[in-house]
Amino acid sequence: MSLSPAEITRLNTELRGKSPLEIVRWAVAQAGGRAIVSTNFRPYEAAVLHVAVQAQADIPVLWVDHGYNRPATYKHAEELRTRFKLNLKPFLPRMTAAHRDAIHGPIPTTEDEEGLKKFSAVMKLEPFQRGMKELAPSVWITALRKVQNPNRAGLDIVSPDDNFGALKVSPFFHFSDADMEAYLEQHKLPNEWDYFDPAKADEKRECGLHAAWGKKAVNA
Repeated sequence: MSLSPAEITRLNTELRGKSPLEIVRWAVAQAGGRAIVSTNFRPYEAAVLHVAVQAQADIPVLWVDHGYNRPATYKHAEELRTRFKLNLKPFLPRMTAAHRDAIHGPIPTTEDEEGLKKFSAVMKLEPFQRGMKELAPSVWITALRKVQNPNRAGLDIVSPDDNFGALKVSPFFHFSDADMEAYLEQHKLPNEWDYFDPAKADEKRECGLHAAWGKKAVNA
């Protein structure tokens, strides 16, 4: 789905005053049956899944299970899968976590930027790219928010995605943590705080899914 910069700007202006559900319903209507939502079941992800299944009950839910999730995250994922009757599409790395650790050692630390990028390429980006190729969405609904990461300040509710060729729609983009807490409370949705993303190592890094380097990382 290709839009000009002027069209993107216009859409973001129009959608800024809409609710997340209204935004997702608009996105699904544009997708021609090819909308997906991605999740990693991190804190607040219940919100984007809540609106996605209201807009399209059987929307494919792309989840890269890299094998390093903590037990609480897997339990949270199962709770949401059951509650929302998610059409879950898990994609796993070609190498298990145990195999990777045995050959390459522990997860790289924040001081090892190259190591983290290589880790992300194998354990997260490759299965995600495989999932995007198989599901072939024209619209990709995400839980991205502006406050999460300084690298995301240049994005908006609607952003073209050069890595995967889809229109990226982030219905909660302008929500603060307090806004998210209120949304979960209003709709009596569960949250999960024992989440760890080994491809980031800290919250201010990009794992590559939403960064330009991610497209090249898998083939490097």
